[in-house]
Amino acid sequence: MKLKSLLIVLSVTLALTGCSGGNGFSDIDQFMDATKAKPRGKVEPLPEFKAYQSFTYSAANRRAPFTPPVDVVLSAVIEDKPENSVKPNFDRPKELLETFGLGGLKMVGTLQRQEENTLWALISDNDGGIHRVKLGQFMGKNHGRIVMIDDSQLELIEIVPNGRGGWLERPRSIALDDQ
Repeated sequence: MKLKSLLIVLSVTLALTGCSGGNGFSDIDQFMDATKAKPRGKVEPLPEFKAYQSFTYSAANRRAPFTPPVDVVLSAVIEDKPENSVKPNFDRPKELLETFGLGGLKMVGTLQRQEENTLWALISDNDGGIHRVKLGQFMGKNHGRIVMIDDSQLELIEIVPNGRGGWLERPRSIALDDQ
């Protein structure tokens, strides 16, 4: 058994010794020497970039140029007419949708439960949230109270200043956004 293992070790050693000698790589050695002898390339430095200067948009309070203008129809004010009693209730707590302007709110659908006969409107805000509203709730920055909801639109009455220290009611509507 010892003789057999000794013969195996000796034959493996002779095979490895026979494979290690020789100049079979002379062409590769010549190529490597020629490549090392060539001049090396030069890497150009990176170009200098100008520092970014931020731009301040100064027309943020103006109408966006790609939205159609809103027609405002002012009715004639008769001086002899007594002042009306319309004014917003500043004592009531504000609802969430009163923090958004009506231009940023869209009606995206309606919802109705079978048990109740109440039709809810689904309103999308600027932040991507969906809110459900019903008759009597408030929305918009001008104290808008919802007075009618149907499958295609929502109507509300806003209370806006009349320019003489009083208030007047202005009807507004939000149509269903099909997109």
